[in-house]
Amino acid sequence: MDADFRLSAEDIADLAEPDLADNTITNRESTIRAFMTWCATQDPPRLPYPCTTATYTSYGLHLIRRGKAGEFKPDSVGQYMSRIWNWQPVDLRPDPSRFKGRLRAWKKDWVKAGGEVDRAAAATIEYTVRILDSIDESTNIGKRDAFLVVLAYANLHRESELADQLNKRLRIYDTGIHVTTATSKTDQAGKGSGRFINDRADLQLVRRARAWFAVLRELGADGPDQPTFRALTVKGGLRSYPPDRKRGTRMRPGSLNERLQLLAEQAGVPYIDGKKVTSNSWRAGANTDMAEKGVPLAERNRAGRWADGSHTADTVYDRRHGVGTRDPLSAVPLYGGPARAAVAEARSPFEEQSRGSTSAH
Repeated sequence: MDADFRLSAEDIADLAEPDLADNTITNRESTIRAFMTWCATQDPPRLPYPCTTATYTSYGLHLIRRGKAGEFKPDSVGQYMSRIWNWQPVDLRPDPSRFKGRLRAWKKDWVKAGGEVDRAAAATIEYTVRILDSIDESTNIGKRDAFLVVLAYANLHRESELADQLNKRLRIYDTGIHVTTATSKTDQAGKGSGRFINDRADLQLVRRARAWFAVLRELGADGPDQPTFRALTVKGGLRSYPPDRKRGTRMRPGSLNERLQLLAEQAGVPYIDGKKVTSNSWRAGANTDMAEKGVPLAERNRAGRWADGSHTADTVYDRRHGVGTRDPLSAVPLYGGPARAAVAEARSPFEEQSRGSTSAH
């Protein structure tokens, strides 16, 4: 029957709702507009949707050439092309293999030439506490900011997870807080991930959580389905939004990133080890601190909601400051024991040189 092949008006309206985060949609639309403009300016013009493998490959090579001229980095070009590929109709997607081969070759040459992927600084515990100390927690804004910082660190949050957090997913106990992260980058199906975080004297999770939730109650914003982090006016009231705003009363992930960067700047640490502090800095900082103390990768994957078996926590989010404390050679005992080492250290360079000359004859 015809009805078996039709969608209702209500179904069509539901399908029109975005299924990606706002910032992801913005980035994708920007990338697609650039691709469509390029297609339109070719002679003859090319079809962007659905595009052929030749068109996809040609545009990828075009971006690589721009990258070699200094406009893009390899990872950026890879992200752009991935967005375009995902945008294409599922059954008509182009073959990306030839483009990916050239991208890998360029990235290899780029690294050899001294190229380095930009990574956010790691806001480890000492920097996190320093930033907390600079916050005026007597104000509504300060109470929000302090809880934002400690939760970002303690639960290794992505900015989008913080922006989408709801009051009902945070339970406060005397000994710590239980946090449920409903969706994440590695949990697009929304199965959710819950974790209890013990209170700590340096982070004071419980005190800061209770202080911020008390503000939310005073502002009438403590409903279970309301967002945990709210934009505030200078005087500490709730900022109003248009009724048709897509995100409702939730803050934009980008706004939280900007706020965290401002807090780091106010504390005098906008950069750490030459790297810029961003919202990802607390995710990297907590993972780095745990790795420094020998927490196994599997446990860090669970804490940071990385996929089981992923090595991202070690290869991307482990950003030690200075020399760190993890030289595996330190596990090898001194040959001959401490006494022999002390004798060898006490020998003068002249004695060592003489011993070498004697043995040569």
